[in-house]
Amino acid sequence: MKIAILGSGNGGCAMAAECALQGNEVSIFDFEGFPSNINAINDASGIKFSGIIEGYAPIAYAGHDIEKTVTDAELIYVVSPSYATFYFAREYKKAMQKGQKVIVCPGTNGGALIFKKELGLDFSDPDIIVAETSTLPYACRITDPGEVHIFHKLDDGVYIASLPSSKIDDIYAIFKKTYPGSHPYQNVLQTLLQNGNNVIHPAVSLLNVGRIESPEDFFFYEEGVTPAVGRLMEAVDKERMAIAEAFGLEILSEPEAGYVQGYMLEKNYHTGYSKAPGFAGINAQTQIENRYFTEDVGYGLVLLEDMAKSVGVETPIINAIIKIVSVLLETDYHDQALRTLETLGLGGLSKEEMFAAMG
Repeated sequence: MKIAILGSGNGGCAMAAECALQGNEVSIFDFEGFPSNINAINDASGIKFSGIIEGYAPIAYAGHDIEKTVTDAELIYVVSPSYATFYFAREYKKAMQKGQKVIVCPGTNGGALIFKKELGLDFSDPDIIVAETSTLPYACRITDPGEVHIFHKLDDGVYIASLPSSKIDDIYAIFKKTYPGSHPYQNVLQTLLQNGNNVIHPAVSLLNVGRIESPEDFFFYEEGVTPAVGRLMEAVDKERMAIAEAFGLEILSEPEAGYVQGYMLEKNYHTGYSKAPGFAGINAQTQIENRYFTEDVGYGLVLLEDMAKSVGVETPIINAIIKIVSVLLETDYHDQALRTLETLGLGGLSKEEMFAAMG
């Protein structure tokens, strides 16, 4: 099968390597502003990987030509942060072909909705199925250009939903070949709400902001998650769970998800994280202007708060974190409204109308 990967970062390289190892013809696209991994992969004609699995994966093409990357590809993975999904969709639109299947992995903060909206297609249009996952199936980091270290692969706890919702079986049949421990979800609002980044990263970062700005490094989870930090995480998670309940969507709490995914050995908000083997040895960021704030607050918590308002759920803790982080970064994230139901194409709809629009 021909598979295209849009995005050459940590997750994109890990996914490309595994898909290639399974005998697929894999091509990778990224924008010209991100040449480092693309050039290294070209020089080596593949990706080197280490960690829980080690070796070399051949890559058929790595470059900046979207048409060469996606033409005749049966499956396209989009592996990028929230802010890049729109740009990959706009580029893919130049070469998209009827019948192709796209998976935004992970779909963090409405990735599938943003992607399909930018393609100019109704969410219920079956000509191109756009799906998303609740999380990336790997914990991984680029160690050198074209080389990726895979700390952990999820054997369970990866959830996938599609647009249209009714076509989930079509795309899940392909996805589970590579990720057999994955599970289908009802719709992309459920995968959106299942993603735990917005619960963990802002709370830990906010209560460790002094350490982040100090010259000494520390481990984000092992040292950053104290009992009080865990209580703030739990408060955010309770508000997220309340939003899901109001939408009639069942999701796992964040520590339950981490336990199922194999990151954690305990289902709690303190030692579940600080003693988690899957989170061991991960350094904290070295500046506060980091995606744990800019993405997980500026896109994630802002979106959760907006979703909560649409179903009458109060979120005072989420609101407070947005306001405080806005002060810290001198950016009014409420005013920016980078990711809301309106930007997703669901503004002004009841939850029943949202579900219907997604097919």
